[in-house]
Amino acid sequence: MHVGSFVLAAQFPGQGQGEALHRAVRSAEVAEEAGLDSVWLAEHHFVPYGTCPSAITLAALLLGRTHRLRVGTAVSVLPTAHPVSLGEQAALLHITSGGRFSLGVGRGGPWVDLEVFGSGLQAYETGFPESLDLLVRWLREPSVGAQGERFNFREVPVVPRPSENLSGEPGPEVVVACTSPASVRLAAERGLPMLLGMHVGDEEKAEMVSLWRSHARAAGRSPEEVMGAAHVSAGVCQIADRRTDAVEALVKAMPGWLRQGLEAHVTVDGRHRSMRDPLAYTELLCGLHPVGTPRLCADRLAATSERTGISRFALLTEGSGDLAATEENIRRLGAEVLPHLG
Repeated sequence: MHVGSFVLAAQFPGQGQGEALHRAVRSAEVAEEAGLDSVWLAEHHFVPYGTCPSAITLAALLLGRTHRLRVGTAVSVLPTAHPVSLGEQAALLHITSGGRFSLGVGRGGPWVDLEVFGSGLQAYETGFPESLDLLVRWLREPSVGAQGERFNFREVPVVPRPSENLSGEPGPEVVVACTSPASVRLAAERGLPMLLGMHVGDEEKAEMVSLWRSHARAAGRSPEEVMGAAHVSAGVCQIADRRTDAVEALVKAMPGWLRQGLEAHVTVDGRHRSMRDPLAYTELLCGLHPVGTPRLCADRLAATSERTGISRFALLTEGSGDLAATEENIRRLGAEVLPHLG
């Protein structure tokens, strides 16, 4: 089982953006010290929900500050990025880190980001498959050209080629954030593992894994690809000597962050977006994920893995909003939970 930290660089009420980013960087350093497998970095624009606007840039910093840790984006928002530019950066990090970089990509939302970056609503509504295919080709082929609806250019050489790395790996893995049957099918047909969100429980995640396998088989993927796909489950982790203390730490801090963060999202076309009740959402997350004593957290992770077939986890450990508490939470995850998992 591979357990990592999911870093949002969340700005809690009363905090500055620099404070949130410092906590994000420090928590990644502590994750390596504590023996975690990976760190996954979120990306958001113009909202305090997450203060990192470029997950791949922060990944570059953290790869330089760590030696063993796998660093991934969760996710780089593809509709607001050029696939070739993102592919070049991913190849660069893959080569220079010795194969420690994972590129997670997602569709994002219908936010004002699409207006600011000039990609438009169509890039979100219909353009994701074209962008994903171009990105994957860039990371797998020696030269690439495009004749699509969004991208049209002559064939050019891929420099640097991801395969030119000393680790021997052909290129960085690409993981796709999946929130619907359509996105599950998109990932499965291309043989790409999924990143499944922290808002869904084990039963729904198991159904999505089963659906992925069905579509992958139908697309002609080998049995080894189908059963060996390394999907990632996002969740929340808060450790305390008593479960009530762990829940209290999250209920005290997370609703305020969720309220100001989610309310700040602005749609590009004025469509109404209903917001989750912050307290109810926090309580839901506490019920779904490893929140409680070390033994309870280990049992919860083992149960999720058994029910879903997923063996990689990206756990939000900064839910208290406090740097010292986050560091302690990560250290306890490494020292008191991981030994029970094998």
